[in-house]
Amino acid sequence: MDQNQTDYQYTTFNNYQGGFPPPPPAPPKTNGKSIASLVLGIMSLVVPYIGFILGIVAIVFASMSFKELKRTGEQGRGLSIAGLVCGIIGTVLYAILILIVVLAFVMFATVDSGSIYTNF
Repeated sequence: MDQNQTDYQYTTFNNYQGGFPPPPPAPPKTNGKSIASLVLGIMSLVVPYIGFILGIVAIVFASMSFKELKRTGEQGRGLSIAGLVCGIIGTVLYAILILIVVLAFVMFATVDSGSIYTNF
């Protein structure tokens, strides 16, 4: 066997004639209103005193994002659903809490505390 003869053939990417494969397509971006509805929906459950308002805003953002998702084809449907659910739950919880406070205020404001001692 001859030591000077080589059976190896070296190639580099520069010699490759097929070209490089195209890069994978970028995933569609996530809708900003979907993210906002989820954040506001979670905040409506956690933040006291303004949870009612945050829940309503989360519901509005979720409905707006559903319309945009149909039109643009962006991602974020699951985020919108979660934001809608959290917003509804937060709004209902704080509505019940506000109703209880108002009813308690009305009931205790109408009680005549001096009537027990004046009827003897």
